[in-house]
Amino acid sequence: MPRAVSQRAARPQLIRAMNEQLLLEQVRHDGPLSRADLARISGLSKPTVALALANLEHDGLLRVAGHRTGVRGPAAVLYEIRPDAGYVLGLDIGREFVRGALADLSGAVRAKASQKAHATTTQGRLAELTALGDVLMASAGVTRSKVTQTVIGSPGVYDPERGALTMAHNLPGWEQPIVLTELRRLFGRATVVENDVDVAALAERDHGHGRGVDTFAFVSVGTGLGMGLVIEGKLHRGAHGAAGEIAYLPLSNGEVDAAEAKRRGTLEVGASASGVVRAARRAGIRGGLSARRIFAEAARGDPVAQAIVHEEATLIAKALASIIAVIDPELIVLGGGIGQAPGFAAEVGTALEALTPVVPEVRVSALGDDAVVDGCLAAGMERAWHRVLERS
Repeated sequence: MPRAVSQRAARPQLIRAMNEQLLLEQVRHDGPLSRADLARISGLSKPTVALALANLEHDGLLRVAGHRTGVRGPAAVLYEIRPDAGYVLGLDIGREFVRGALADLSGAVRAKASQKAHATTTQGRLAELTALGDVLMASAGVTRSKVTQTVIGSPGVYDPERGALTMAHNLPGWEQPIVLTELRRLFGRATVVENDVDVAALAERDHGHGRGVDTFAFVSVGTGLGMGLVIEGKLHRGAHGAAGEIAYLPLSNGEVDAAEAKRRGTLEVGASASGVVRAARRAGIRGGLSARRIFAEAARGDPVAQAIVHEEATLIAKALASIIAVIDPELIVLGGGIGQAPGFAAEVGTALEALTPVVPEVRVSALGDDAVVDGCLAAGMERAWHRVLERS
């Protein structure tokens, strides 16, 4: 008998929580809204809505946004999400740069920063990430305890058996299990590490050329090589989280060192920035070499550099042709230092026309260097809201 009484007593509390979550989500997506708006949309009675709004306002999740004027009758009180109810920290760790941003629960970015990466060790990289996070929070006047969710965009794929990242070869030492342990110690237990190109694809879906596109591929070509694949509006991760690791496609533009190909992937060895530099050396170009220099000289009309860029575009086009044959995307978005180089997308598109009968539109990322950070914020916002709803 006592157990049955307990079940009956818990039910009204559960219903109240469900009502509050329903209204909170409605205000989040369509606010500011009045009590009457919420009663009409939700189907709940006005007294029920009034009680739920009072509870949410008391809990610091909603606030009065103002009053609706210009209509008959008393001015209606409008409610909106309280931005400082929580914050999302997004960090992007790369070999050359660390970038980050802090946003409140309304989605407004309160602080954004980037800096050159100097660290060459795991501890050094952790220190640089921590320092950047501290700068962002200080700039926004936010304490660490107010950060609801942290998402870190990183090369690699999470291996649940090891509790560590794999395929993060561009960051030596980053595949040690201690890395994830330290990240959660530094940024909180709710910290999540996502593949950097995957979250860039999410950002492109929500804020870039992928808006309104059902199926597209985001392909990053730069220091490394990777793809984020959105199918029917959702990020496709694959059975092992490795969907999009196109670095391992067996495509090359010449002989590739077998050991390096096994570690980094055959395609990445030939098509990443280091592959462009090797192609330049083979072509007899001397002096300080970088992919940036080769593309700049090609843009100035140097025929040797132009040939190298053409070879690079053709190799990337071969990889994209493989993706097109399997996925048939509506759009391909190019990101990364090479992917965003002036004229490169057009050259890739031209090369594709000779390889496949179906050629989707090829565009340069609308988000530039902020794609990974924006994706971390998008992924973090969803997780943060789940946590907020659970405590409401």
